[in-house]
Amino acid sequence: MNTVDEVKERLDIAEVVAKQVRLEKSGRYFKGLCPFHTEKTPSFYVFPDSQRWHCFGCGKGGDIFNFVMEASGFDFRTALEELARQANVPLREQSPQEIKAESEAERLRALLEEAISYFQTLLMTSPQAAHARAYLRERGFIRSTLDTFRLGYSLDEWDATRTYLLGKDYTVEEQIKAGMLVERDGGGTYDRFRDRLMIPIYDRRGRPIAFGARVLQADQQPKYLNSPQTPLFDKGQVLYGYHLASQGIRDADAAVIVEGYMDVMIPHQAGYRNVVAPMGTALSEAHLKQLQRLTHRYILALDPDSAGVHGTLQGLQTARQTLDRDQDAIFDARGLIGYEGRLKADIRIITLPDGLDPDELILQNPQRWEALIAAAQPVVRFFFQHMLAQGDPKEPKMKSRIVDAMLPLLNDIRDSIEREAYAQEIAMQLGLDPRSLMDRLHAMDRAEAVRVQAAVRDMRPTQHTPSDLEAYVLMILMHYPDLRKRADEGLAELQMRSINEEDFPARYRLIWSSWAEVSEHPELELDDFLPSDMLELTHEWTSHALPEMLPSQWERDVLRTVLRMREKNLREKLRESHQDLGMAKQENDAEAVKGIKQRIKGMSEHLIQIQRALAQRPIQG
Repeated sequence: MNTVDEVKERLDIAEVVAKQVRLEKSGRYFKGLCPFHTEKTPSFYVFPDSQRWHCFGCGKGGDIFNFVMEASGFDFRTALEELARQANVPLREQSPQEIKAESEAERLRALLEEAISYFQTLLMTSPQAAHARAYLRERGFIRSTLDTFRLGYSLDEWDATRTYLLGKDYTVEEQIKAGMLVERDGGGTYDRFRDRLMIPIYDRRGRPIAFGARVLQADQQPKYLNSPQTPLFDKGQVLYGYHLASQGIRDADAAVIVEGYMDVMIPHQAGYRNVVAPMGTALSEAHLKQLQRLTHRYILALDPDSAGVHGTLQGLQTARQTLDRDQDAIFDARGLIGYEGRLKADIRIITLPDGLDPDELILQNPQRWEALIAAAQPVVRFFFQHMLAQGDPKEPKMKSRIVDAMLPLLNDIRDSIEREAYAQEIAMQLGLDPRSLMDRLHAMDRAEAVRVQAAVRDMRPTQHTPSDLEAYVLMILMHYPDLRKRADEGLAELQMRSINEEDFPARYRLIWSSWAEVSEHPELELDDFLPSDMLELTHEWTSHALPEMLPSQWERDVLRTVLRMREKNLREKLRESHQDLGMAKQENDAEAVKGIKQRIKGMSEHLIQIQRALAQRPIQG
């Protein structure tokens, strides 16, 4: 029995779900109000016999892992770690070095927790923190917000924090490793944070990992000081406020992405609890993937004077190298359009009124904030409006400049209908014949089509028919990692989601999620994630010699195999659903019968879509 199966064997899905959903017994199954959408009549069902759950209102469902991932916003690896902890199942036998590293990490988290409590006490009680309390009042903070975000104050002394933590039995070396102390060139240490408002930073699971610290004196620099990179903290991977915003994002079905700590805390205080912020770094696909389990709608709230917008208008890559600013650009029009295609996302932009940050706007006029969010523009339209503002669009040279800037963006849009609709909109606003712009777009398409046709002509049929489709796909991807992106692009053209862990059975899901993580972070190794039995399997796959084929043939083979995997999985889910339908009929539960029939109808339609895709000539070659 592998690790995943052992976890499922030891845990009962109804008990896990009941920690977050109030369940009532209904015959042989349980039902309750769905935690993933608002409803008054229960449509969320847990089926103990099959150890699965399903909501007939929003359509979500799956096994115990799917529930924890949906409910907590975890990826599969994090969900496995959490459920394995609950089930007391070791993920794999840890090496002495790994045991030591985990022990050190727990020790550092405990140190940071102690520091948070210390700074909180100082903020609330110390006479030296009077100006910090006054500053927070001026910024509109109320006491409950200070408690929610656990804000604190660091004394204006060189060794106050060090002395306090030493008294709690944390060594100087541990304080350095946690980012609390700075080593002097000539020896010795001093407190990193002095006379600052202390803002704890947490990981997705709500565990402390670092601090952000804001100045309280006008002549202090820098304005914000973050913890350095530590064993716990990598600022490029963190979204501030995520652990508090996950439910708000799910409820609003949108994540609002802002630029700073205050811009997260004040909206939260005002009831807008779907707001997060990158840690002063460029918004990345890694950030959006963290949010992907909560929503596919992202709204970027940008300062009109920020380096991000100016960087985009001046040519993003050059601007990132030359602009003098405190933080990297977070707005990259082409990058965001790429994210939309790869992540099946809807990314929109709002421009804040001049001189106002989100926290200031919300304190002054929350209705205006709501109106801005409601009127957020798609990336292409936002970029186009900024280009129009750069000069007189009636001038021929300016028209040409705008068209030259917009065409690459339009060409990156995967959906042909959306692409042509934007092209016609731009042409009309510039007073151009829409056909001229469409001709230029079609010329780009024809060039791409010629390249694809040349690849297709070179293809030769393959007779490989694996007995285990999922293992076959994993084996090919481990040999040729770039095929994942190409296969996802092919699926996007078929209006289907990218390859993800839902395509794999439990025995391969950890392998998939671990390989996906390692492929995006080359400094990692599969050995860091997988138990020994799974590692042996992956080693067997990667050592297996593959037949000689062109890249286009492998791309076709992987795409076709993924479709066959989904066809097989859908047939299995249909079989399970028919069993659930029979059970619901026995219990005379008309509502459940109706919901299960709708589920069966939806899966049947999806199955037909897959079968049609398999019959298409581009997939068959």
